Amino acid sequence: MRGAGGTSGGIGQFFIGLFMMCGGFYMLLNDVIVQSSFGMGMGLYGFAAMGGYYSITSGMIMIPFILGVGMIFYNIKNLLGWLLAIGSLAALLFGVISSIHFSLRSMSLFDLIVILVLAVGGLGLFLRSLQEAKQAES
Repeated sequence: MRGAGGTSGGIGQFFIGLFMMCGGFYMLLNDVIVQSSFGMGMGLYGFAAMGGYYSITSGMIMIPFILGVGMIFYNIKNLLGWLLAIGSLAALLFGVISSIHFSLRSMSLFDLIVILVLAVGGLGLFLRSLQEAKQAES
């Protein structure tokens, strides 16, 4: 009978490692706080020109998008309309993603050590179960 992953590794190690890994990574991801500062007046991109600093806001990105959609509805084969619409959506998506902030919730050192031992120890045990078990030499 073959073990975990078709190898001669242990099925018990496989499931214990899987449960430890899932529990540890769940606890770790459950303690991450995700915040966003995205808004229509938020400056996404900035550049310096003529002695000043200018910022392109997310609301300004909607102008080429609206023009592109209008051009597409007027003529579906208009390449400039497609470029404006897709480029504006890509810039808006990049702006949303770049405005996300991740932080770790306040916890004790013991909690963090338990989470990391479960996650990384479970991953090690899980991967070890997928290796071929060493045969005892006779």
